[in-house]
Amino acid sequence: MAHLAGDPMEMNGISGKKKDDLESKENLWSAILSEVQNTGNSKLPSNKSVLVLGDSESGKTTLIAKLQGVEDPKKGSGLEYAYIDVRDEYRDDHTRLGVWVLDGDPAHGHLLRYALSEESFPHTLVMLVVAMTTPWGVLDQLQSWATILQDHIDKLKFSSEELHDFKQSITKKWLDYVEPGDEMDSSAALRRTSRNMDEELGEMPLGEGILTRNLGLDVVVVVTKTDYMSTLEKDLDYRDEHLDFIQLWIRRFCLQYGAGLFYTSVKEDKNCDLLYKYLTHRIYEFPFRTPALVVEKDAVLIPSGWDNKKKISILYENMQSMKPDDYYRDVITQPGARKPVTREVETQAEDEQAFLARQQQSLQAGVPAGVRQESPMRAPPSVTKAVDRRSVGAPGVQTQLGSPKKLDGTKPGAAGGEGVLANFFNSLLYKKTGNNNPTSPARPGEQSNNIPPVDKAVVRSDAAAELDRLTRNKKQPSLEQEPNSSEC
Repeated sequence: MAHLAGDPMEMNGISGKKKDDLESKENLWSAILSEVQNTGNSKLPSNKSVLVLGDSESGKTTLIAKLQGVEDPKKGSGLEYAYIDVRDEYRDDHTRLGVWVLDGDPAHGHLLRYALSEESFPHTLVMLVVAMTTPWGVLDQLQSWATILQDHIDKLKFSSEELHDFKQSITKKWLDYVEPGDEMDSSAALRRTSRNMDEELGEMPLGEGILTRNLGLDVVVVVTKTDYMSTLEKDLDYRDEHLDFIQLWIRRFCLQYGAGLFYTSVKEDKNCDLLYKYLTHRIYEFPFRTPALVVEKDAVLIPSGWDNKKKISILYENMQSMKPDDYYRDVITQPGARKPVTREVETQAEDEQAFLARQQQSLQAGVPAGVRQESPMRAPPSVTKAVDRRSVGAPGVQTQLGSPKKLDGTKPGAAGGEGVLANFFNSLLYKKTGNNNPTSPARPGEQSNNIPPVDKAVVRSDAAAELDRLTRNKKQPSLEQEPNSSEC
């Protein structure tokens, strides 16, 4: 009986335990459904923004227009504001991501107070933009804008605890990075567990050179106009080791600030869509499943948290004419310094007056005093050239025209109108006896003493032109004619 009397008590205890388990399960499902409902009803935040910093002509405006889907960007001055439409296809929700673009002149740094205040600081991502068209200035530009940004943050009214929390948040994001495809890896899960334990103890170890200049802000470095690399290789003799050297120093900079790195080209549409997805991933926690890309030198993509000094050291293998720790501007120099102009061999134009004076002296040395220069009314150049060629290349003609028996004592071959007339009359005077007609054809035996018909015409034309000039100038030349000159 006792046993039978105890059975109802045990049965009541067992049924009570089952009832409690059932209620706990119902509470668990209620909690899950409530969480899903709250998550589904949550809207994308509308207070997020991106602050874009970079020098003039670095491609900031064009890049933002590409992210907006605008084909005709409008460039302003000072501090510009734009927005990018962001849509969550899973939740069927959308919002606007504000974009502040600061002018490339560092003098406008005081305008940062409108874009980055104490209220907007936790909701802002910073994008540092440099262009591959000026690779020699890339590192200086990054360091300059990072300094301007740091100076502005120092002016904000944050307590030391608040700044520490901001920096810890960036450190946690760096450590929480998991390469796509490793989410289910047991070793990766173990690493994440150890990180969480270190975080609870207040110790989160970082690699060498990582987040040594933690701003407390999410930073992305964007290198634009990477299509210009082909021009650098063609015109400035850049080799792969130069491009690796540039990437090496940029990645070192990114490690210091915990920044992601994107090489983009709006012209060739490289990495622009991936940059948009990465921004929405960092700001709205959208999934980003693209791994790091370092093979294509003009399309590098390195998410924040992936890189370290060991991975960067792979670039050392391709460097032959430089060392990884060489000063950046000593290796990547401006074109003027890279190919110096040899000014010592540059041809200088001679002074005009000195040139003319020297030419005058040369002419005077070759022309006897008292002999006038040829008149511009001489025979056409073709005739003159024919005479010159005849006097040089025809020995028989040269003998006749250069005969020492002249009417006025002019030297053989002398320039001037008198020489032309003398040659003409000499050609008439020194013919064989019996040939009194200047125009009559020469006999076979007299061929060596007479001027050929073509030469006669040329000489006669020169003589006619000179006589015409003398007539116009009303100056009659005095010619000492020999007794038989009446034949003319």
